[in-house]
Amino acid sequence: MNHLFAYQIYPMCSRAREEREARKLGTAMAHSKINISLVFSLIATFSFLAAADVASSGGGEWVLLHRSVGISAMHMQILHNNKVVIFDRTDFGVSNISLPAGKPCRRNDAVLKRDCSAHSLLYDPASNTYRPLTVHTNVWCSSGAVHPDGTLVQTGGYSTGEKKIRLFSPAVASVPSSGDDRSDWKELPEDLLVRRWYASNHILPDGRVVVVGGRRQFNYEFFPKTPSSSALYDLQFLNETNDPREENNLYPFLHLLPDGNLFVFANRRSISLDYINNRIVREFPVISGDKRNYPSTGSSVLLPLKGRFPAAEVLVCGGAPNLSFTKAHRMKIYVEASNTCGRLRVTDSDPQWVMEKMPMGRVMGDMILLPSGDVLIINGASNGTAGWENAVRPVLNPVLYRPTESDPTKRFAVMNASTIPRLYHSTAILLPDGRILVGGSNPHVKYNFTAPYPTDLSLEAFFPRYMAPQYSDLRPWILYVGARGRIVSYGQRFSVAFKVANYRSDQETTVSMIAPPFATHSFSMNQRMIYLDFMGGVRKVPAGYKVKVIAPATRNVAPPGYYMMFVVHGGIPGECVWIKVNH
Repeated sequence: MNHLFAYQIYPMCSRAREEREARKLGTAMAHSKINISLVFSLIATFSFLAAADVASSGGGEWVLLHRSVGISAMHMQILHNNKVVIFDRTDFGVSNISLPAGKPCRRNDAVLKRDCSAHSLLYDPASNTYRPLTVHTNVWCSSGAVHPDGTLVQTGGYSTGEKKIRLFSPAVASVPSSGDDRSDWKELPEDLLVRRWYASNHILPDGRVVVVGGRRQFNYEFFPKTPSSSALYDLQFLNETNDPREENNLYPFLHLLPDGNLFVFANRRSISLDYINNRIVREFPVISGDKRNYPSTGSSVLLPLKGRFPAAEVLVCGGAPNLSFTKAHRMKIYVEASNTCGRLRVTDSDPQWVMEKMPMGRVMGDMILLPSGDVLIINGASNGTAGWENAVRPVLNPVLYRPTESDPTKRFAVMNASTIPRLYHSTAILLPDGRILVGGSNPHVKYNFTAPYPTDLSLEAFFPRYMAPQYSDLRPWILYVGARGRIVSYGQRFSVAFKVANYRSDQETTVSMIAPPFATHSFSMNQRMIYLDFMGGVRKVPAGYKVKVIAPATRNVAPPGYYMMFVVHGGIPGECVWIKVNH
């Protein structure tokens, strides 16, 4: 079956179909901002997929979106206009896509004196189209976070880009498909205080971005600078967790805790950091087993938060044993990756790591919070580490982890496999319709299309099992959000109306918010999911169903900014709508 054809056939007839279905569903549906064409695109896609002979039995389907978008997706960021910024490093030579018309070529690059190719693009999942962007300095192994106003704040990189601060402001047109989106990268004249290569970022409750670590940087700083936070702050913890030969503390895992402190995980150790007073509040037990941070690259998520004063639990999965990088890089010995996950309930009085085993070992896997509350582990390899030519045996099967399953032996489920290896420099993010966008993989110094694991310029989508056609009658469609401009304040009560073809009172309905993460090097920075409390139960209304919910209580639980809000019925999410939590 030609998956590309299966995906692309529906847009040619979706407009007439959308109009017919809007009339059928009535005024409330027609005037809601539901992307009806997207709903029917999924139905059209799965009408083809249902007939396919699926080899594995774990569920989920793969659809190739583009065989090549011209660059390898090292970094991804979903924005509140539903578009995705994708970019690669700039210092390897020419990419396979040209700069936008009228844009000057880059000069004095480390490889080329004149580079007229693009190294960034803007992808529109709804139309499956993309256009090149202009990134000016080297963004290799950089970091990012979304400012409360929706602007991507992107920091650091290598060489010409190592101290740079870049902004990308999404265009939100009244007609998104009208072609009037001319947004592009803007580079600020001010710099970071030190070079940031392999650093991690997090949005803070006050709207600032903290930038932590990086190669040979045992410190952190803030953006934007303020009179009280314009300095560089030492963090000896990063020096202590630095392996002399392999580092293993780059791209530290950062999670904002409900008490406002920052959880920082590096190598095998973790702390709670009071970044306001520059002090370590507490150090947690050392996780057992292998190294977890770059280049022994595992991944981490903060599990979904629930309640006014939620407990916080961190999940860390995968990684590689000590000296794996040295053995792969110098001797071409590829050590088996870690098959363990650790859970740490950091808000407990005496938190301890609880260890579990994945169905297979994995290094360089991406961990994604799904609207269902589950965690998807995707991409990566079975042997080796991050770095050029440092891994073999790609892991093609995603794994679903169900954190609320009471039986630990039933928490993991192996999903259907992709056919495309996604090794070093691959990425994956959640899209507003519930799919997972997957791209990248370039474990080579330059683009190499003839190597055993060639550079990959494709984009594909993974459809989790909850998007299968047999669940379509449980899939909620949000009709409207009872908050002016879809803007809410902390603790605000507001209603959410939705439609379900086959509403079942015996099935749980939840409303959740998911922050848009910045994904690179197997870590989705700023990723967090918050369940909204209900005021009463679900009520039947003429257009469908309605529930009254309460916005998060504090900015420590939900930093200000844009969130994808999902309604989930019986474990089946619909397409999100974006809401903004006021600063």
